[in-house]
Amino acid sequence: MRLYSGSSEQFIEDTTQNQIAEKMRDSFFNYFRFYPSPSEINSWRNSLRAMSLVMLSSKLDDHGVLLEYQLPLTSKRLDFMVCGKDEQSRDQAVIIELKQWEKCSMADGEREVITYVGGGNREVLHPSAQVNQYMLYLQDTHTAFYDGASPIALNACAYLHNYRFVDEDALFADKFRNLIETCPVFSEDDVNKLKGYLQSRLRSGQGLEVLKRVEDSRYRPSKKLMDHIGEVIKGKPEYVLLDEQLIVYDKVLTWASKGFNYPQKAVVIVKGGPGTGKSVIAMNLLADLSLKGWNAHYATGSRAFTGTLREIIGPRGQVQFKFFNNYGSCETNSVDCLIADEAHRIRETSNDRFTPAARRSGLSQIDELIRAAKVAVFFIDDAQVVRPYETGSVDYIKAAAVKNGCKTFEYQLEAQFRCSGSDAFVNWIDNTLGIRRTANILWEGNENFEFRIMDSPAAIENELRGKIALGSTARMTAGFCWPWSNPQADGTLKDDVVVGEYRRPWNAKSGTKLAKGIPKEITWAYDPKGFDQVGCVYTAQGFEFDYAGVIIGPDLRYNFDLQAWEGHKETSFDTVVKRSGDRFLDLVKNTYRVLLTRGMKGCYVHFMDKDTERFFRSRMETNE
Repeated sequence: MRLYSGSSEQFIEDTTQNQIAEKMRDSFFNYFRFYPSPSEINSWRNSLRAMSLVMLSSKLDDHGVLLEYQLPLTSKRLDFMVCGKDEQSRDQAVIIELKQWEKCSMADGEREVITYVGGGNREVLHPSAQVNQYMLYLQDTHTAFYDGASPIALNACAYLHNYRFVDEDALFADKFRNLIETCPVFSEDDVNKLKGYLQSRLRSGQGLEVLKRVEDSRYRPSKKLMDHIGEVIKGKPEYVLLDEQLIVYDKVLTWASKGFNYPQKAVVIVKGGPGTGKSVIAMNLLADLSLKGWNAHYATGSRAFTGTLREIIGPRGQVQFKFFNNYGSCETNSVDCLIADEAHRIRETSNDRFTPAARRSGLSQIDELIRAAKVAVFFIDDAQVVRPYETGSVDYIKAAAVKNGCKTFEYQLEAQFRCSGSDAFVNWIDNTLGIRRTANILWEGNENFEFRIMDSPAAIENELRGKIALGSTARMTAGFCWPWSNPQADGTLKDDVVVGEYRRPWNAKSGTKLAKGIPKEITWAYDPKGFDQVGCVYTAQGFEFDYAGVIIGPDLRYNFDLQAWEGHKETSFDTVVKRSGDRFLDLVKNTYRVLLTRGMKGCYVHFMDKDTERFFRSRMETNE
């Protein structure tokens, strides 16, 4: 997706005629179905006018221009890309990050400065750091920039067209030296330098040909967290962090380097919806903190997620992967940094009916986690609570942090890395399920993400098998509307999930004897043989696949007469959720929200209740 694409000559003309911002506003509406804010439109108008003058005086009039180009599989958009050929006729492209800043000051983080944005002074990435991440991300995900005998050479810089450098300017602090050498930053006084930078790389023009390569090229198959976690833990990160992800990462590392010796604890709360990269940040943190020699733990409340990580890491690294209920007897500050992923799954207490009296803790689970760590990082999505005893929420953690005298930081992740970077799909699911109101009332489709309603689970499974044959990953999931049986005497699984002629087993129960070739519950999402079973929310939550198949059972139905969602406990086999009283409907909605947002490239759905299917179809403009 991009909001503008064309020749540099047309771009200069549109800017000169004061049409560029309006064209981009209309393109924005056509894609997102709501208009951008006035401040964003003014930002386009001012920054692009400044960039147009640079292009004009540089005589870059035979080049390709992309504006607000969406990075593959994220919802982040780079400001400006210009394409052309150099003196040796090699294809080149330059990303230019445009800023309206007027001044900035130092921040603690390795890559951050403080400037006035969004109505106040805030920590933000240094422009060179931000545009460098965009460059690295494209080089790692977009075939135009890495594939073939002559990939497009990619460069990046930042242009602060309202900024005048001062002596000992924070932008040129020693810690930014390497970044600036890679991705230079230009001020309002550096127009000639910027012109020289662009001309040296794009002197021979012919940019529309290069631009076409960028727009026609495909994306590299998405990297999966589970496929690369072993390399991450060995100190070879396979993921590039972008914008607020990198800010969160740097904040934790800052406290890791100077805060571990402070008497005051630190709590970092990182909020983000499905696919915003919470686990990616967590894994990078664990790898780098461990390499620096600090005692870092990665904890979750999910048996499947933690168990899968332990299987992948192997025996040597398993000790750093814990459950939330492992810290009841932990000594105060015994962990340098505790990374709590899926923190919405924190429970009221770590005690259960199997906990010996001598090991019972008198603290709440959240207090145990904070007590154990010098720095505690909580990655959370309030709308992913799917069980009544899960008490984790942003407000709950903040209250515990205040009670324990912690210094608290709070961040919001926005960029989408799942659903092909489509904020619109996640927002539409939230709106349709009545979880929260969003601007995305209708689903109009997305060129990079496929959502289809199918007549039967068998049709979904056949489609997914075809995707797997082409090298993709996929899983079938369903609401908890069938009993979960133990394996049979020979270790094979019973076909619990029955819809018409479709019959499949749930994923295997943990702690049971299984026939050869049947994966354990904890590796259902990772082992390719897991496709032969249907997963529920407890085995799917926290994981991602290229394509997700979902059976929406009769426990959640839309009542057209009442114009409202209804929860039907009598059709549920989740005994814990059935005892949740008035919370049943919200928990079931959250369950399907989790299942519907597991896919990175597509989601195929079968509705057992036809009124519910009709309601979903009424919220779609696309024809299947």
